[in-house]
This record gives sequence, C-alpha cells and structure tokens, in this order.
Amino acid sequence: MVDSPRNRKKQPDVVRQALLDCATKLALEHGLAAVSLQAVASAAGVTKGGLFHHFPNKQALIEAVFDGMMENLDREIDQELERDKGGHGTFTRAYVRTLFADRALNKSPWSAQTMTVLADPYSKSLWHKWMNDRLIKHAETDAGMRLEIVRLAADGAWLAHVLRPDNQATPDDTALLQELIELTKG
Repeated sequence: MVDSPRNRKKQPDVVRQALLDCATKLALEHGLAAVSLQAVASAAGVTKGGLFHHFPNKQALIEAVFDGMMENLDREIDQELERDKGGHGTFTRAYVRTLFADRALNKSPWSAQTMTVLADPYSKSLWHKWMNDRLIKHAETDAGMRLEIVRLAADGAWLAHVLRPDNQATPDDTALLQELIELTKG
C-alpha cells in the first residue's frame, strides 16, 4: 500500500486515504468485525500510532469510511439523475437504478454500508439525514406514497440480496428493476 515508514515522505492525505481504503476493503471482504485498528494499520503499511494520528479510535475510522461511502453514493445517484429525462419520480429512479447496478455487479460497497447502518447509531443517523435531505431536495418530483413504496421495495430487495447466502439463486433482478422503474412513472 504505502511505502515503509522509514523511506516515505510525510504525506498525511495519502496515508489517511490508504487507511480508509484498507478499512473499506476489510469491511467489504470480511465484515465490519474484521475492521480492527491493527488489521487496518498493517494492511496500509503504517504503525498503529500512525493510524491514531489520523483516527483517534475505531469509531472515528468507521465513521470516516461510512462518510466516504455516502459521498460515493451521492456521486452515483447524481450520475443517474443526469441520465434521467426528469419529471415525476426522477430521484426514486436514480436511487433504484444505483442499488440495482451494484447488485448486478454482485460486489458492492453498499453491502458493508447496509450492515453498518443496521448496527451503528452514527451511520443510521447519517443515512436518515441523507435520505431526508435528498427527499426535500427532490420534493417536487418525488413526493407521494407510491414513490415511497418503490424506494422501500428497493431497500427490501437490497437487504434480501445482502442477506442471501452466496450460493443461493437470485431472483430475476432485471424484471424486478423494470417493474420498480415502471412504478415511478406518473
């Protein structure tokens, strides 16, 4: 990851990002429980003291990882919003497409994020704030019970996907995605 501490120039931003990348990778591959400070420091090639320079404790590290994931989610949804023709259900379509695009890849950072939201009060609070802010921003196009039902169905489909054993067959995601998208149209 980063050069050894002896021959590396001080690059705090590079080290901080390496720590976040390693923590995210550990969470994705082995679950949140695998994100120990020592494991992250070792994976990033820094000392535990170096990690503490950037993150005073595991909670601060987890929160920073979650914040980064939320920024990525925002970017992905904004890209989907740009591709949409607009009108009724614009945000909901972008949200659903983003969730399903990651499912299709079957290798999503949102899997770890989902489990974090369920277990961590900070993450839960941040998620609810993010969703409320997005719904306020898109109130003109995305208010109403029908669109709420679509978002809840997409969330439920996502959670079922995350909780499904690796070897279990998946439903036809393409058909499910199409049906949810159809429900967003006025």
